[in-house]
Amino acid sequence: MDEETLDRVVAQAHRGSPEAFARIFDEYVGPIHRFIASRVDRPSDAEDLTQLVFVKALEALPRYEARGIPFGGWLFRLARNAIIDQVRTRRDHLSLVAAMTRATEEAGPEAVVALRDDLDRVAAALAELTDDQREVIELRFFAGLSVHEVAEAMGREDGTIRGLQFRAIAALRRSLGISPGVPASMPAATAQAGS
Repeated sequence: MDEETLDRVVAQAHRGSPEAFARIFDEYVGPIHRFIASRVDRPSDAEDLTQLVFVKALEALPRYEARGIPFGGWLFRLARNAIIDQVRTRRDHLSLVAAMTRATEEAGPEAVVALRDDLDRVAAALAELTDDQREVIELRFFAGLSVHEVAEAMGREDGTIRGLQFRAIAALRRSLGISPGVPASMPAATAQAGS
């Protein structure tokens, strides 16, 4: 959904249209659920928190004012706050390693082993990032938010988010042994040998 359509749908939902809110739900439920699932321990918790985010959004929608803030950023801020509240009460959220290493039933054993190996390397590299850098990577690339939406969700300025993203990607490249300009699938040693 483009920004103009989203603004129109949000305005309709603001006026109480259940159909408009359903369109918002359909647009954001997947990204919100993926973001939450990467941060909590159990799939049932991710489902519950996703529902809670949309209940809170529905309750708060009459008070929502755009003020130049992307609606998606506002929703992700609700999701982030719901996760923080859950972590404060439970203290058992899922590490990114466990979220990323869930095997698919369709893949064969060799593919699953290779995927797990790659994901273990990426998860270890992500674990070395600061909490803010890791959250920027999760919101930008796992949840698919724009820089502005991430800034809104994290309560930061756009430039701060860009800086965090730049430093996080540089740290990930170093940790994974990927040289700048080398495709991610080609190990740095192979790329250096070929030059």
